[in-house]
Amino acid sequence: MQNIKLKVDERFGVEKTIRKFKRLCDNYGIVREYRNRSEYKKPSVKTKEKTEAAEKRRRKSEFKMRRSSKKI
Repeated sequence: MQNIKLKVDERFGVEKTIRKFKRLCDNYGIVREYRNRSEYKKPSVKTKEKTEAAEKRRRKSEFKMRRSSKKI
């Protein structure tokens, strides 16, 4: 885990520095990691969620393929 350090500069101001901080947190995946660790999930529940997400992605891409082929 890396520490994120930002200095508030007179040229950029606080608002721009806060936006930069949020962007860095998203890039490092800090918020995602926090949400994953906030509650314990059994391995069986994790597996079930993972397969459901994969099925949802598959259906979504299939729907897009069918939709694009009808326009042609």
